[in-house]
Amino acid sequence: MNPKRPLILVTNDDGITAPGIRALIEMMNQIGDVCVVAPDSPQSGMGHAITVNETIYCDKVIVDKNAPQSEYSCSGTPVDCVKLAVNEILHRKPDLCVSGINHGSNSSINVIYSGTMSAAVEAGTMGIPSIGFSLLDYSLEADFEPVKHLVKKLALECLSNGLPKGVVLNVNFPKLAKDAIKGIKVCRQANAHWKENFDKRTNPLGRDYYWLTGEFVNEDKGEDTDEWALKNGFVSVVPVQFDLTAHHAIQDINMWEI
Repeated sequence: MNPKRPLILVTNDDGITAPGIRALIEMMNQIGDVCVVAPDSPQSGMGHAITVNETIYCDKVIVDKNAPQSEYSCSGTPVDCVKLAVNEILHRKPDLCVSGINHGSNSSINVIYSGTMSAAVEAGTMGIPSIGFSLLDYSLEADFEPVKHLVKKLALECLSNGLPKGVVLNVNFPKLAKDAIKGIKVCRQANAHWKENFDKRTNPLGRDYYWLTGEFVNEDKGEDTDEWALKNGFVSVVPVQFDLTAHHAIQDINMWEI
């Protein structure tokens, strides 16, 4: 690897062959030296899970023989991929970690379930500037062309300016043509949630099983949120902190008789 070029770690949660990560790799190869460490199968909804009771396999693979990057397929979670990359595979700490491009939204409350964002957060805990990218299109045939230039732009800005300590970026792209995207808005996470249901069924052996379903409910009417930005044709950029302390609640809880 060229020491004059930034070292970029690329990962995701949709798996190493997903179209989204292939688009992300293409853009990062234009910026720096790329190492890909990604799950060998889809890991959506894994959140910040790590593998502790099973072995992890990580094999060097060739997905695109015409591309210059090193690639490793990992049996573990997205967070496992980042841990292995930094501690076992790379010769130095990456200058940037990018995760995605996820097939589907990671805006609002979805950020806490997202394997894509958890990989970026894990890198952030190691002091690596990190971005999670998502496109609001769940299809395997999703078109990433309209957002590639914005992925590159945001990555370059992150490399040039860095990020505040303890912060990573959650970037979501609307499903729009390139000329229909109105711009980029830095905003807050919308106050929304999933109203969940479980579809209960019975298998041929008579054993009950459940299939999670739900409805996304956005109760936040603010025009400074990621949900508002996306619904109005903007790319949302939410700075996410991984210090989960509710600092505003400390004084109230100190008033308890404990």
